[in-house]
Amino acid sequence: MKQFYKSKSLLRLSFLFVLLFSVITVVNSCKKDNDDEEFADHVVQFEVKTTTGGVIRAIVTQVGTVKTDIFDPVGTTWTSGEFFVNSSQAQLNLDAKADLPDATSELVVNLWIDGEIVKTKKMVGAGPLVASIDYSFLEL
Repeated sequence: MKQFYKSKSLLRLSFLFVLLFSVITVVNSCKKDNDDEEFADHVVQFEVKTTTGGVIRAIVTQVGTVKTDIFDPVGTTWTSGEFFVNSSQAQLNLDAKADLPDATSELVVNLWIDGEIVKTKKMVGAGPLVASIDYSFLEL
């Protein structure tokens, strides 16, 4: 009878050990998941510039699915101001249209991320010109 009691106790102890080992394994594997570190916030700024005499007619910005239209801003330079964008946003777009006075006039659009220009587009010429840039945080 004592041997039966010892084997039953040993079986319970083994089951308890396996259960404890499984719980510790699951807890440790959950600690290693760093889903929050996968995406990060970035400081973003849009910029549109023309040479003297140029007139900016329209600017369209899009961050993810949020689109903004700006018509006839004052001056030859427009900036969006800095704002935070999480890198989970798939797409950033900037489009600008300007009327330029002569063949050497320039329309320049810049995308600033974390204080650096990551993308720029320059159009040179007279009359109505359009410049567009697109940027994605997601690597394909």
